Amino acid sequence: MLASGCQTYGEAAQAPASPPGEPGGGGPALARLTDIPVGGGRVFPDRKVVVTQPAAGVIKAFSAVCTHQGCLVTGVEDGNIVCPCHGSAFKLADGSVAAGPAKQALPTVAVTVSGDTVTLG
Repeated sequence: MLASGCQTYGEAAQAPASPPGEPGGGGPALARLTDIPVGGGRVFPDRKVVVTQPAAGVIKAFSAVCTHQGCLVTGVEDGNIVCPCHGSAFKLADGSVAAGPAKQALPTVAVTVSGDTVTLG
């Protein structure tokens, strides 16, 4: 099942699985679900995406490019996606601004959860 920025495990488990990168399988594999901590997340700088799991079974993904001046965010701490350049922070649940100077939320990125794999697309 394709989601625009979020996915729950139960829905993904019901969708037919295709290998990552093949039609119906989403894009390139990013991580296993166990790599994304509940209440936290993981930044994939090479793909410029951050994947979070705000609650058990809920996967969200956002651009890792800060909306303030284009720096890459570096991590997820205390419920926020953090940018090291000027201190902006974004809520891991929806990408909205938690602390400025950024004024715009991080854009969502479509991900697919199939089994225990999170893929782009």
